[in-house]
Amino acid sequence: MFILFQRQIDNEEKCRSREGYTPQKLIRAVYCAPASLCSTAVQERVTTGARTGTEWDESSCLFEDMSQLSDLVNLNLSDTTEKVVAEYIWIGGTGMDLRSKARTLPAPVNDPAKLPKWNYDGSSTGQALGEDSEVILYPQAIFKDPFRRGSNILVMCDAYTPAGEPIPTNNRCNAAKIFSHPQVLAEEPWYGIEQEYTLLKKDLKWPIGWPTGGYPGPQGPYYCGVGADKAFGRDIVDSHYKACLYAGINISGINGEVMPGQWEFQVGPAVGISAADELWVARYILERITEIAGVVLTFDPKPIQGDWNGAGAHTNYSTKSMRNKGGFEVIKKAIDNLKLRHKEHIAAYGEGNDRRLTGRHETADINTFSWGVANRGASVRVGRDTEKEGKGYFEDRRPASNMDPYVVTSMIAETTILWKP
Repeated sequence: MFILFQRQIDNEEKCRSREGYTPQKLIRAVYCAPASLCSTAVQERVTTGARTGTEWDESSCLFEDMSQLSDLVNLNLSDTTEKVVAEYIWIGGTGMDLRSKARTLPAPVNDPAKLPKWNYDGSSTGQALGEDSEVILYPQAIFKDPFRRGSNILVMCDAYTPAGEPIPTNNRCNAAKIFSHPQVLAEEPWYGIEQEYTLLKKDLKWPIGWPTGGYPGPQGPYYCGVGADKAFGRDIVDSHYKACLYAGINISGINGEVMPGQWEFQVGPAVGISAADELWVARYILERITEIAGVVLTFDPKPIQGDWNGAGAHTNYSTKSMRNKGGFEVIKKAIDNLKLRHKEHIAAYGEGNDRRLTGRHETADINTFSWGVANRGASVRVGRDTEKEGKGYFEDRRPASNMDPYVVTSMIAETTILWKP
């Protein structure tokens, strides 16, 4: 079942007014979306607003037209052609702005090496000058497309000059070099990344579920909370969860976070550079779903100042040596290395992280390195099970939610495996 999803409303006051507010005026700039992608609150706003008008016949026509559009969007191409659509994804000039465009392939492809390179206008993404704007996309990883479905694919790419040199914002290239080092390959580094994010109202840039211009009750009931007054945006979160599973991303879970309107998903365990590829594509899918829902997604590490938790990307990590007998000693040596390179890591762990790492709200102070068992106020946390079993993994709690996983995962591997004090 599909509903008309409202993308734009004049303002809240006009929505509440019955005078002269017909369905045609209410439902503008609409998008046909599955009911599963639309929050109960949004559905209520659309249907309640529609009831204020009287021109139900014309409104029904709108529903019918949008339903036809939905049918076209969801066409199964395999019924009529072997051709498929490949959505090429890359990272723009800010280091956080995801970009994508689609192309037609003559037949399904499962190997990124068999995909054609492509180009884009780098002057429009802040990655090239206008007089020499061509940037080349190299396909690196393939995922199933949860939006087009069938044999259509999402393709994670990195970017190069026409001469084959990585452009300055291409952090994947350097990460690939680190992860292909024989010592790193031998250690089989595993990662589990906890990606926190916040959902904002489109026009106000204020967290969903919060009173307009005001604040909800204090933190406490929202973490893993259940109920209309505690969990805001669960339909978006669940849609993202299932879409990632469909795409082939090793998403391992979701949960509501401490600040209302803030959520988390986890990617991993994943080996080496695949952890970063999967996290970037998971972010892309989330951006697409929030685009449909008319909600703004932010990875700002401290979206609301004051007595509210920030947003991080805690990175769980282990090597083969850490997972084997006697691994706890290897973990402690790795943590010693991280301590010695604390400043370098902090500089690479995300912009604005100083607003988050204050020593409050389950963080360590940005200027001081610390670690402890089961200590969520430390820079690095070791789990009780790891201490008890004498082997396992540790959690680097310093990365911000807007960190680049190519940088963070490869830097942790470099510091703990390759770097010698």
